[in-house]
Amino acid sequence: MHDSAVVAWLLFAVHASLQLVFIVRALLRPHREPASRFAWVLVIVLAPVIGILAYILFGEVNLGRKAVARLRAALDALPPAADVAGASAEAMIPERWVPLFRVGYSVTHFLPVAGNRAALLPDSASAIAAMVADIDAARHSVHVLFYIWLADESGVTVMEALKRAAARGVVCRAMADDLGSRALIRSMHWRDMAASGVRLAAALPVGNPLLRLFKGRIDMRNHRKIAVIDNAITYCGSQNCADAAFAVKARFAPWVDVMARFEGPVVRQNQHLFASNWMAQTDEDLAPLFAEPLPAQSQATSVSGFVAQVIGSGAGVRYSAMPETFVALMNAARRELVITTPYYVPDEPIQAALCASARRGVATTIVFPRRSDSWIVASASRSYYRDLLEAGVEIREYVGGLLHAKTLTLDGEVTLIGSANIDRRSFELNAENNILLHDETFTRAVRARQQVFLDAAPPVTKTQVDAYSPARQLWNNTIAMLGPVL
Repeated sequence: MHDSAVVAWLLFAVHASLQLVFIVRALLRPHREPASRFAWVLVIVLAPVIGILAYILFGEVNLGRKAVARLRAALDALPPAADVAGASAEAMIPERWVPLFRVGYSVTHFLPVAGNRAALLPDSASAIAAMVADIDAARHSVHVLFYIWLADESGVTVMEALKRAAARGVVCRAMADDLGSRALIRSMHWRDMAASGVRLAAALPVGNPLLRLFKGRIDMRNHRKIAVIDNAITYCGSQNCADAAFAVKARFAPWVDVMARFEGPVVRQNQHLFASNWMAQTDEDLAPLFAEPLPAQSQATSVSGFVAQVIGSGAGVRYSAMPETFVALMNAARRELVITTPYYVPDEPIQAALCASARRGVATTIVFPRRSDSWIVASASRSYYRDLLEAGVEIREYVGGLLHAKTLTLDGEVTLIGSANIDRRSFELNAENNILLHDETFTRAVRARQQVFLDAAPPVTKTQVDAYSPARQLWNNTIAMLGPVL
């Protein structure tokens, strides 16, 4: 046998062995749907070299042992989540909704607590203005955490407010995701905040991208959007710290978000989420924050305020937390279910729950943006349209910009608002924060905002979907099949 043939045979044997190793690894990974295992095996077999590299980079949900250990140590150092915001208000929730809050409790162990109030901000600019006003009025502490923080008008306005607060002695802590906010973190604005006394931290530092491969997935990110002022006010919603014009993806603008300002015991739960992220990246202990008594105004309004609960998912939290939450909400609908989400790449239980909601007579509506900033997600999403429409789900596509709001309203009584999308990134890779609440008044306000989106979102009809060309259908279905990989 010639030397070249021997070398070729050895290379083939090594490659085949590697393929087998990674196929077995993909099949043995826990917490993985059969469709996901099949998709990865298919990629490894059909794209031998690229498939193996792809699996090394993106095949496993691995934040890195050191990062997970630091997060768990932070949680161990903090008071238990169930103890930070007062007694459970489960008895104040109508019986039919109690299971939803029990699912929420199973995620991060925050209890449903009473005495909360909220205001839905009119738009992105108003949300930034309200946040800045609260920072300017802060007396003790300001904590902010964003996935994307841009040095545009909104981003700089918040930075200037933090610098003013720090100058008057308020303890200000600011955190941004190291990948989503990489430009800001490496800019003079970040250095100026540090020089002004604002304490800074980058969430999930990337470091050297090549070495990062050995520490965990680079695309597992902190997608949360949290602001907590004086342990008494918090913000929750879909908005990053940026203008609606969103300069980094301006051609999809305006980005249409929903943000709410909360007061009451639920603030402490968002504070706990922030503190765990902060302590996982720094050596500062924030446990003393939770020794402070709950604000008197929260205790005084425990009867008049509504019941709410923070649901924070991500690494270190049990697997399938967010999809189980969405499925529970969908299954609880009796009259009306309205959802807005920019990205829809569901797992099978979510797609089935949404279809089942419509089939049992619930007025079920889901709103997507007509133009998505991700062509992959847009293609995958549209592969699910036919089944949704045949089940009776009303699909609308918003045309007034990129609808980025993540909202769910249920029978005019229950609202879920926050950062989580209905896609596999939010299910498996991103750290997310959401608030689940029971209140007809606030739910009515969110439902009215959803109606604004609906009025600017023409319906998608089955005739339109049937008119998709065979090539388009093939493309959409192929991308969706690879959803567990992508």
